[in-house]
Amino acid sequence: MSIKWAALGQTAAFSLLITLAVVAVFALGNLALSRREAALAARQAGTPGAGSGTLALAGAGACFAVCAGVVLYGISLIAG
Repeated sequence: MSIKWAALGQTAAFSLLITLAVVAVFALGNLALSRREAALAARQAGTPGAGSGTLALAGAGACFAVCAGVVLYGISLIAG
């Protein structure tokens, strides 16, 4: 029995990069949600030029959809 160290290293590096990417995308989704809340609070306070936060909500939804897709893909790899 021999271990293919190069393949093991590549798998570990790829897993680490994907994990960091998913965490970063999830953090961006949270940031977008907080920006939306800030925009809504500014709008309620009557601040001129305050947006509705719709774009931030769409961005957050896209980020969370990407995270959910990666998780579902990983589950399908494990189960299949």
